[in-house]
Amino acid sequence: MSQTNLRFHGAAPFRVAVVHGGPGAAGEMAPVARRLSRYCGVLEPLQTAASVDAQIQELRDVLSRHAEIPLVLIGHSWGAWLSLLSAARYPSAVGKLILVGSAPFADSYVGQLQTRRLDRLDESERAEYRTAIASVGDPSAPSSDDALKQLGRLAAKADAYEPVAEIDEPSDIRFSAEIHRKVWSEASLLRQDGQLLRQARLVKCPVVAIHGDSDPHPAAGVAEPLASLPDFHLITLARCGHRPWLERYAKEEFYRVLLAEIG
Repeated sequence: MSQTNLRFHGAAPFRVAVVHGGPGAAGEMAPVARRLSRYCGVLEPLQTAASVDAQIQELRDVLSRHAEIPLVLIGHSWGAWLSLLSAARYPSAVGKLILVGSAPFADSYVGQLQTRRLDRLDESERAEYRTAIASVGDPSAPSSDDALKQLGRLAAKADAYEPVAEIDEPSDIRFSAEIHRKVWSEASLLRQDGQLLRQARLVKCPVVAIHGDSDPHPAAGVAEPLASLPDFHLITLARCGHRPWLERYAKEEFYRVLLAEIG
């Protein structure tokens, strides 16, 4: 069952929600939602708003109507930030945060991410990657949604350690360069001026970060800034990249950890 900005997996009560990365690429965590729905009802909100505040409100509205509150939010990459910002603003709605492959919370780690990604691509792919970034960031560029899709393909290659032979990749990921451009420009400023971390310190629920040891996004960029939270811990997955559910060696351990944290 689904609606414009929400998919349902399993049966009520829905006490878990997966929150997509991107921004502007809603749908990639569908395999996670399907797997977890064997054990509990799972919501898969699809972000359609084009600002950080609007995405927080959109997520809150969906959860308040359909979720069993407080629920477990599982956010991936940008979705980890969105989940954390939502928990900071609406603390009574979130019982636990699980941050999967989160982007770093401090600017000082961003250079490591870009260097690691580019080092894992060949020369022609690096050129494609830079061209795609430029096209996605240019509102006048033709086919910018296609450029975002290409950027996602190249990033996925660079971000993986050893992908499974038959990737359970959703065919209906919603790519929107406009959403990516507008939301990420705001989100990156939140990180630069320290507002992201100030919001993080408002979170009172338990926070768990699950991070692949081969994810180009440095785990230290999550663990060190969030170490002062009242209930935080990091779980590192061996031989694992940015999307654990698509990793040959880490996939089953990832789901074991998720189910244990969901409880």
